[in-house]
Amino acid sequence: MQYNKVEICGVNTSKLKVLTEKEKMDLLRRVKNGDMEARDELIKGNLRLVLSVIQRFTNRGENADDLFQVGCIGLIKAIDHFDTSHGVRFSTYGVPMIIGEIRRYLRDNNSIRVSRSLRDTAYKAMQVKEKMTAENDREPTVEEIAEKLDIPREEVVVALESVVAPVSLYEPVFSNGGDTIYVMDQIGDNNDDNNWLDEISLKEAIKNLSERERNILSLRYFKGKTQMEVASEIGISQAQVSRLEKTALDKVKKDI
Repeated sequence: MQYNKVEICGVNTSKLKVLTEKEKMDLLRRVKNGDMEARDELIKGNLRLVLSVIQRFTNRGENADDLFQVGCIGLIKAIDHFDTSHGVRFSTYGVPMIIGEIRRYLRDNNSIRVSRSLRDTAYKAMQVKEKMTAENDREPTVEEIAEKLDIPREEVVVALESVVAPVSLYEPVFSNGGDTIYVMDQIGDNNDDNNWLDEISLKEAIKNLSERERNILSLRYFKGKTQMEVASEIGISQAQVSRLEKTALDKVKKDI
């Protein structure tokens, strides 16, 4: 996905206006007094903020135009709810709002279905998180979110985890000089050594079979053919295939 293209959603990103913090505050005060022109100017003057936020979601396979539109919704909500009396920068409040809106969009469009009650809890938890982040200039702990919602900490953890977008096993996590490490490379299995040894033993056991026995097992268990299909292919009866297959499997089990 490319975010460096000049035009997103019909907006020429190379010509976006950048407002100073003083200009933002002046416009926000006008917005609070119902000035819709100031609101429009404030939206246009913060589109670069939306662009900077959607950069964080580059590896999710989402369309840049869609994320930009959703991010703009978060920006508008931030403008409408920002309190100038808090004495914080607009971006401090706006960024979490934009991120939250994009995460809700990704959650609702997730191919993995999550129960309505769990989604509702996650939505409330994210709202509390965004609000507390804006008020305290730091992200709240899970315990603080749980206390605010008056629910057990475990429920908050499960709810938030349920709406996290799944990560591909082939997603790169590190690259150095062409040698890339993927997520799957960091996943271990306590039985890896046993599986490896079992595979060697199986290969050795199969080597001890006759050519016909190896052929029958290959057709049956690697190519998924029925005994009737195997019988037709190698020119013997189905009963003979059944007997040879059983004999071969007994030999393999004994050798292993």
